[in-house]
Amino acid sequence: MTAGAFARLVERASAGGRDTADACTLCAAPVGDVHAHLVEERSGKPLCACRACALLFEQGAAGQGSYRLVPDRRIRLTGVRAADLGVPVGLAFFVVEPDGAVTARYPSPAGATAWSVDQDAWAAATAGCAELASIRPATEALLVNTAKGAAEQWLVPVDDCFRLVGAVRRAWTGLSGGDRVQAEIEAFFAGLAERRAGGDRAAQQNRKGEG
Repeated sequence: MTAGAFARLVERASAGGRDTADACTLCAAPVGDVHAHLVEERSGKPLCACRACALLFEQGAAGQGSYRLVPDRRIRLTGVRAADLGVPVGLAFFVVEPDGAVTARYPSPAGATAWSVDQDAWAAATAGCAELASIRPATEALLVNTAKGAAEQWLVPVDDCFRLVGAVRRAWTGLSGGDRVQAEIEAFFAGLAERRAGGDRAAQQNRKGEG
């Protein structure tokens, strides 16, 4: 999962930079600092995409099963018990693979450490949260943070999680991570809340315009 474009997200975030690919993987058109990603169905390989190519995949039909667009929705969830999913740490994210298996990862100074999630536990979690049940395989993640009294549960684009992995790697010091790691994590979740609020405002404006 960290191959290709997502690995670049981790590496650049670790160095304090952005994902600055030069060109769209599909059409070779230039892309900016902020651009979309696709996931190739068979390999799970992520690809950078320009806005024009991303638009072709928004309805899920253009790829004919070959590619999936990484969505841009961020939803704050309630009622998801991370402990029931076998999370041994306070910060982790969960991705449904194309074959239906669920992989959990947590940021570490070495990158993202992974383990498999019990299918029955995942089924119970999604049964109790309709929004989580709508998670899109390979392209979205359940992101939870219960460290130091936090109670964050989010449905986010999977590339958000790899940016967080990079931020943790960049800030980590010593054996336990140090104070800078906690500050980076708090800033990341504050940014999620701001981006969600901005998305809600944009959606409201669109509805008004359509009316």
